[in-house]
Amino acid sequence: MKQLVLFLSLSLCFTLSAQMTEEEVLEHRKNHLATLMDTSSGYLKPEEITSFKGLDYFDFDSGYQVVATFKKSKGKKFEMPTSTERLPVYRRYGYVTFTIDDTELTLEVYQNIEHRKHEEYRNYLFIPFRDGTSGKESYGGGRYLEVLMPEGKELELDFNLCFNPYCVYSDRYSCPVPPKENTLEIGIKAGEKTPPGYGH
Repeated sequence: MKQLVLFLSLSLCFTLSAQMTEEEVLEHRKNHLATLMDTSSGYLKPEEITSFKGLDYFDFDSGYQVVATFKKSKGKKFEMPTSTERLPVYRRYGYVTFTIDDTELTLEVYQNIEHRKHEEYRNYLFIPFRDGTSGKESYGGGRYLEVLMPEGKELELDFNLCFNPYCVYSDRYSCPVPPKENTLEIGIKAGEKTPPGYGH
């Protein structure tokens, strides 16, 4: 059975500290790779691990650690397209507006309706996006950030932590496709790149 990538990524990629030091980000990446390569974790099948060529990242850049203005604005429930026939239900939870390289940018923030039923995940929000690096240095299908619901009008974003959908590594996963509203006009040269050897 295909699994929804977001649910698994919550336990593997999410961090409560948005503004991490370079050393913490590098350690986070090291742990991410170790978990993927661990046969007991179940993220990848043994044969996938054998052919896995590792991960690749942009260099750490504190310029991609930003404090965004958060505006809560709940939308209607909708089925988000994925890399398979699965259509998980989301709703827009709000918007984040921030500035990178003197360019003001806005992304929609989403809530997975199924996750609201689980106490440990109900406060998680999902930010899938594409940018100017998509299909070039980074995966063409876009990348993800996950954050906790903010208590106020600010939300810390660290694009050094953005990661690829798991369908990049295995066809067992069903990966949400970033809505067109979440296409940034600039390149986000931070976070995970297209992995070495990717060709499908």
